[in-house]
Amino acid sequence: MNYFLDTNILVLYLRQHSLVKNLREIFHLEISPNELFTSAICIGELKSLALQNKWGIKRTLAIDGLRNFMIVVDELEEMVLERYAEIDAFSQGRLEEKPLTGSSRNMGKNDLWIAATASILNATLITTDKDFQHLHTHFLEVAYFDINQN
Repeated sequence: MNYFLDTNILVLYLRQHSLVKNLREIFHLEISPNELFTSAICIGELKSLALQNKWGIKRTLAIDGLRNFMIVVDELEEMVLERYAEIDAFSQGRLEEKPLTGSSRNMGKNDLWIAATASILNATLITTDKDFQHLHTHFLEVAYFDINQN
């Protein structure tokens, strides 16, 4: 299985939050043949959080350490660009071949890139962000976890 970790899950990894233990048990993360992915966009978001919140050197260095056990996708290939366009159009209710039920949803641009990349990798997106839920089963599998219930 392929799993894609959203930025909020990476923050929990860095904080050694109890939800990470649960995720490891549920999905058998970090156990072959499962593959863990994230995006350079998520790493950039983490580095921004580190600067804004004045994280210490230990946690800042831990961001780079994430590369030791997951694949960081840092290229936007043509398939990702096309999927980004499809997901954005779908979220706005303007993708003819896949009508959106309900009202349109404005997604952040980084979230669009994250969803497009996870979709092309055929990876389950693990997140605590509800903004991806309308994409579940349409473009990718979304495993949403409520951080307040863990």
